[in-house]
Amino acid sequence: MDFSLTEEQQMIVDTTRAFVENELYPHEAEVERTGILEMDRIKEIQAKAIEIGLYAANIPEEFGGAGLDTLTWLLYEKELGRANYALHWTCVARPSNILCAGTPEQRKKYLEPCVAGETWDCLAMTEPGAGSDLRGMKATAKRDGADWVLNGNKHFISHADIADFSIVFMKTGEQETPRGKRALITAFFVDKGTPGFEVRDGYRNVSHRGYTNAILEFDNCRIPAENMLGEEHKGFEVANSWLGATRLQVGATCLGRADRAFAHSVEYAADREQFGQAIGKFQGVSFKLADMATEMKAAELMILEAGWKYDHGTVTDADMAMAKLKATEMLAFVADEAIQIHGGMGLMEELPLERIWRDARIERIWEGTSEIQRHIISRELLRPLES
Repeated sequence: MDFSLTEEQQMIVDTTRAFVENELYPHEAEVERTGILEMDRIKEIQAKAIEIGLYAANIPEEFGGAGLDTLTWLLYEKELGRANYALHWTCVARPSNILCAGTPEQRKKYLEPCVAGETWDCLAMTEPGAGSDLRGMKATAKRDGADWVLNGNKHFISHADIADFSIVFMKTGEQETPRGKRALITAFFVDKGTPGFEVRDGYRNVSHRGYTNAILEFDNCRIPAENMLGEEHKGFEVANSWLGATRLQVGATCLGRADRAFAHSVEYAADREQFGQAIGKFQGVSFKLADMATEMKAAELMILEAGWKYDHGTVTDADMAMAKLKATEMLAFVADEAIQIHGGMGLMEELPLERIWRDARIERIWEGTSEIQRHIISRELLRPLES
């Protein structure tokens, strides 16, 4: 197995890291202090990202994106992950791959403007009573002549405040299963400004300052039949086909933040003196660094292996669940140890460590909690033995 990067991959890594350090780092303090990322700032950075080809890098070339394979995309995501989340997600946007599943007319209306940086999308699945159990969603879409009528609420919907449209997953029926009734789910495009569709401010969040969440309310919101994405009752199928690697994206950004925290820790351990010598010479600190490096290496290998297998069509749900689980829990460990090494200074805003520590907490929750990842892994292990 060849672990070296190709010339193109190394160029993408170097270009992305330079962009993050030069264009994103300088604005982190302001976003962290205010919790606001101004649209003028977004547009300024966005234009630079488009100019050097970093924008919409996840979208296939045939649809106007950079067309990165999954492995290279994860290397790119790792570098972006070093910065404040709002800055890298909003200003160096990655439109939802699920937009590629649309009809030619839908791609022209929704995908192409996103790739050009003219609009943003958001995905709306989660409800107050349906987080990990998406089949338990209550928001509905019902046919009415040639239209669909949507009712219900979604919450925790990322960056919906700036999105020009939402990709909304709604209950469109039920089916009987051995465990009772299960919701049948269908996906729809809903444009901001559609009567009966309202976007409200979400919750104040300890993680990812400047990266907003919103509550979406649907009150007899009527949309035309052509706004359905994919087939009726096949919303999960279209999501699984186009959003399967999002768990790996979460893990990859965790690698970047861990790298940044670790670099600060090594430098501090070498420079900070106590009792007449660098604190890195004390076993209590040096062993922390060794454990951090080991956990980081293991997580990176799992993320990149899963990305490689994804490109080769051999990845399993357990592969991606293991990688996401390991990377997110690794970041929590590394962030905490980095602060311990720095002592009181680690909690000060002068360093990015307290931000990385705060931001790490959400990674074990969204895109599937750690408990859900363990369920996926154990289910795949036990299924061959079930009678």
